Parts: sequence; structure tokens; C-alpha cells
Amino acid sequence: MNLRLKPNKDLLADLINKANGLNAASYTAKTWAVVENEVIKAQAVLEDPEASEAEVKAAEKALTKALEGLELVKAGDTTASIKTGDNGLVGIFAGLTMLSLAGLSLLRRKED
Repeated sequence: MNLRLKPNKDLLADLINKANGLNAASYTAKTWAVVENEVIKAQAVLEDPEASEAEVKAAEKALTKALEGLELVKAGDTTASIKTGDNGLVGIFAGLTMLSLAGLSLLRRKED
């Protein structure tokens, strides 16, 4: 009596794969954030063995709507290419490491 059919999640998996295959730099940050959010939600439904047919359909619909709402970055729009990470510290740490190694080798030469 408590038997329940498992919903087909193939379309949901295809939509997630399609979204993961897209290049974020091609779309506006606002519309891409919506897609990322819906992919996370859809992934949770996909991995849930107890997900109902209604949950699967809702996730499919939401992800489809998010994908359809993607807006391409317009030519001349530089907001998509802005880097937010700062790699300046890498050079500093590399330089400190080299100086430390040079100092260590000089210290060892003086001891000998």
C-alpha cells in the first residue's frame, strides 16, 4: 500500500548539465546568479531519493525559466570581465620565500 513510483529525473539532469556547460562570462552577472541558484536547488532535488514528482517538475520549471532568462553580455560592457581576486600576495610570498632561502644558505655557509 505504501508503494510509490519514483519520478523520472532525466530531464532535470539534462537541464543541470546544460547549465553547467554554459560559460558564465557570456551572460550578465544578475541573470547568471539566478541560474546558479536554480542549479543548486535542482541538484538537491536530483540527489534526493525521496523527491516527489511535483518537486522534480517544479525544479525543472524553475531551471528552465532561469535558463530562458539569461541575457548575453552586450558588446562594450566591461562589467563581466572585471577580476575580483587579487594575485598580488602571491608575488610577495614568493619573494619572501626566495629571500628566506637565500638567507638560510648564507647562514649555513658562515657556520661551515
